[in-house]
Amino acid sequence: MKILGVLGISVGCGLGMLDALSKLSHDGSASASFVYLNTLSLAFQIDGLSAFFLLAIFGVCLLAAIYSFHYMNHPDKALRTATNYFFFSLLVASMALVVTADNMITFMLSWEIMSLSSFFLVIYDHQIPENRKAGYLYFIFSHVGAMFIFAAFGVLYGHTGSFGFDSAGLSQAAKMLAFVLAFIGFGSKAGVFPFHVWLPHAHPAAPSHISAVMSGVMIKTGIYGILRMYSIMDLHTPALGAMVLIFGMVSGVLGVVYALGQHDLKRLLAYHSVENIGIILIGIGIGMIGVEAKNPIMAVLGFSGGLLHVLNHSIFKSLLFMGAGVVIHKTGTRSIDALGGLLKKMKVTGVTFLVGSLAISGLPPFNGFVSEFFIYVGSFRGVPMETPVFVLSLLAIVSLAVIGGLALACFTKVVGVVFQGEPRSQAAHDVDEKGPTMLLPMVILAGACVVIGIYPGTFMFMAVKAVAALGLDYGRIPMEPFARMSANITLGATLFLALLLIILALRRILYQGKTIGRAGTWGCGFTQPTTRMQYTGSSYAASILDFFKPAAPLQEDHPPVSGLFPKGTHYHSHIHDIVELHLNRMVVKPVLWLFDKLRWIQHGDIHLYIGYILLAIVVLLFFV
Repeated sequence: MKILGVLGISVGCGLGMLDALSKLSHDGSASASFVYLNTLSLAFQIDGLSAFFLLAIFGVCLLAAIYSFHYMNHPDKALRTATNYFFFSLLVASMALVVTADNMITFMLSWEIMSLSSFFLVIYDHQIPENRKAGYLYFIFSHVGAMFIFAAFGVLYGHTGSFGFDSAGLSQAAKMLAFVLAFIGFGSKAGVFPFHVWLPHAHPAAPSHISAVMSGVMIKTGIYGILRMYSIMDLHTPALGAMVLIFGMVSGVLGVVYALGQHDLKRLLAYHSVENIGIILIGIGIGMIGVEAKNPIMAVLGFSGGLLHVLNHSIFKSLLFMGAGVVIHKTGTRSIDALGGLLKKMKVTGVTFLVGSLAISGLPPFNGFVSEFFIYVGSFRGVPMETPVFVLSLLAIVSLAVIGGLALACFTKVVGVVFQGEPRSQAAHDVDEKGPTMLLPMVILAGACVVIGIYPGTFMFMAVKAVAALGLDYGRIPMEPFARMSANITLGATLFLALLLIILALRRILYQGKTIGRAGTWGCGFTQPTTRMQYTGSSYAASILDFFKPAAPLQEDHPPVSGLFPKGTHYHSHIHDIVELHLNRMVVKPVLWLFDKLRWIQHGDIHLYIGYILLAIVVLLFFV
């Protein structure tokens, strides 16, 4: 049964991926529509933007399905596993329908199917209270976000009288209102700060291949929605680009700061999704500012850099979640400080995770560098322009630099503590790397990180074709500047790799025939060093987190050591997400208090319930 599920999803995703590649290669498009329940028209259309997102969706889901074969090897949970594959199939189909929907009814129907199917995937291990809480939180945020999208579509329908994606007849104020409402709704799904609260809870709760899909592609449907609404609105004002850019900068910086303070491996990766959504929004914001400033190269570089980062993030974040899944599957723990030394016994996982870490940190010659480079170049295009554009461009450049530096620090911590050093617990001692279907997708994704990093030209052209679907009225977008930049990146990456291979060859030649001794490192005066003397993730990140304490308050529990014969002590730290902290204090607790006071309404008397209905009807009659 599991084989059928994996094969069905894999074949479907493979065919969909080939079709998306064909559409992007030949500027193809397709449309279809039919009537549902004899009243509603369901319409679908694939253009360059849809095809680009379909490529990411089908590619990641194909590899996630293969990965799941050994990951979901639980004979005692046969029914639960079958249910998981059912909702996984539904999630893949609904994501594809979301990015191809051609009217409001179709879009919202597909959006709801996507939200519900992913909710059931999040609560796969529903016997764990934390997972149920994560699922309910995700469910609430999904539907609150959907209400904002409904409101945005309501503004469109109120002015046009049509369920089609059309903004004809809307005033500038109505367009701005519709876009802001849609941005909140789609931003909630994408995990944009401060609408991200559900994300660090839901991603760790879901099985790792589902975490890869949710983080790699599902949250990108929010980015698709923002871009599609921007295209529909045809609204080019300075405030729009500045708003998106600022949300991107805040999401990027705070996302990586919160990631630095995490002790849970999957929760850390979840916060990096917030960071990378921030980078994508910075690119989109630069593109919007370029359109408004009538700077086509700046606009196309910003949009295409942001879109290429959508694809790149789907690759390296899926790789990292799969790597984390192997670690958790083999050790049984998500605690970073309980691991260590895994590279010795899990070489494939360790090396591929390292590749993903370098890619997400934006280092060459990996794919994360390429998309960030194009966003950088687009931002520099705005520096010589008038003051507002200059200031926003400069802020984008500084933010990207800060995000990149913090991401590198965070993944230095993860790779150093999890894969290097010595095992910090028994769980990290007894590990192996069995399960080829879990390792193969990671190798493919790591290879994709390298290929796009060295040969970005084809993928950049795909992103530019997706930008052309936004309808920016630039006519034929010239490919020559992008071809030159891609060629320079290829040349630089090739020279770097050649130099690296030469150094490795020289090392091998020079060390040939020499005896290489192995001994323990100097123990700094300790005659019996233990694994507890190694750096922990908390100690490594402490000085960086201290700088960001106003935005990321750190709570520490460390009883002081005192007396001539001190007792054993402990240290525990927890970084608070300020949005979650204030949301609990200002919204959740007051609402729970209010509902607690209203419990008397639910008394079980059917007669009074009928009275409530009659009273509601009488009140409504005054408004009809």
